[in-house]
Amino acid sequence: MQPPSTRPRVTVLAGPTSVGKSTLSRHIRTHYPQVHFSVSATTRPPRPGEHDGVDYHFISPERFDELIKAEAFLEWATVHGRHRYGTLRSTVEQALTEGKHVLLEIDLQGARQVRQRMPEAQFVFLAPPSFEDLVARLTHRGTEDEEERRRRLETAKIELQAESEFDVTIINDDVDRAARELLARMGLDVTNADPATT
Repeated sequence: MQPPSTRPRVTVLAGPTSVGKSTLSRHIRTHYPQVHFSVSATTRPPRPGEHDGVDYHFISPERFDELIKAEAFLEWATVHGRHRYGTLRSTVEQALTEGKHVLLEIDLQGARQVRQRMPEAQFVFLAPPSFEDLVARLTHRGTEDEEERRRRLETAKIELQAESEFDVTIINDDVDRAARELLARMGLDVTNADPATT
């Protein structure tokens, strides 16, 4: 296996539902500020306390349409049949120009779009220690009813089959360990970093 490149590039993190992508991303945001997270564009209105350009780029549906036609997105999708979200190519390329390591935490559909538009990116699949562990995580969350849990588990089975599409798999058995492995894959030296004091 070749060592990971230290040249800043885009790393795409995806995986099945409930595997812990958001938890891992929050951990990295909190403890490793040297990682750049792209700010997504969305057609939904700001929620209280959200700021344009910080939480999201809030744009009109008409402007979103214009950006799609201009092929300005690395990936985009309609979420819950209502508002659209997308990763702007310009914000990612600007971060790379500034020498930053960019991490995109997106779903499988988004990862496939980025693969088409930016094949030089690194694609990381976040996997559970076992399918039983994934079932336990989803069941113990208590945020969905039985029908929703069943639907998510069926989706997860399909998503797990996409693992072979990715460059590398990281097992999310411990958040700090998984974060360090991901950052090492991104070419960041965190061997001596103490996340508690970073």
